[in-house]
This record gives sequence, structure tokens and C-alpha cells, in this order.
Amino acid sequence: MHELSVTQNIIKISSEEALKHNASKVKEIRIKVGELSGLIPSCIQYYFDIASQGTPVEGALLNIEKIPIAISCSNCNYEGNIKEKSYNCPVCESYNVKIIRGNEFLIDSLEVD
Repeated sequence: MHELSVTQNIIKISSEEALKHNASKVKEIRIKVGELSGLIPSCIQYYFDIASQGTPVEGALLNIEKIPIAISCSNCNYEGNIKEKSYNCPVCESYNVKIIRGNEFLIDSLEVD
């Protein structure tokens, strides 16, 4: 249930940014969520709809982009996406890999009035 605190932070940061730039309303919030972040976009949306009431972000479109898991293989130098829960290289089958994408969670941009 950490989606609630994450959503409250999205609302807080977005509201503060809107006020800082003299915007009266936030129309859209674009966030990026990595597959490994453990966050469930539908839960974020649910909490957002409730917790944003009475704030500058109330009614804003919450645009959530999922970031796939990507690795870098130390054996064959493959760099790219992998299937979730398959942490070996799809080219050489090695487990000598480093995760380079998929843990992200960030507010990418805001559209304001």
C-alpha cells in the first residue's frame, strides 16, 4: 500500500510546481513507473482521484508510462529489454547482467493552465 504515500507525493510536488510557476490548475501529470518499482498504476490512479480533491491537481489527467526492464550483459554486451522475471541475457543466456532500466519512478512533466 505504498502507492498512497507515493500518490500523496505526486500531488504535493505537482501542486508546489504549479504554484511556483503561477499556474492555477494542473491539467496533466506525466509519470514514469518502472516494472521493478513495485508500484501498481491502477492503485496510483485510484488514490490520485481521491487524494487530489481540493488541490490544484484535482481533475488532472494522470498519464502513467510503464518502463520495461532492460539489462546490460557483461558476457556478450547485449543491451536491451527482457521479459519480466527473466533476469538472464536473451542472447547468451548469461546471468552476468546489470539492470539498467525498470526501477524508475518519476514525474516526467506537467501541463498547466
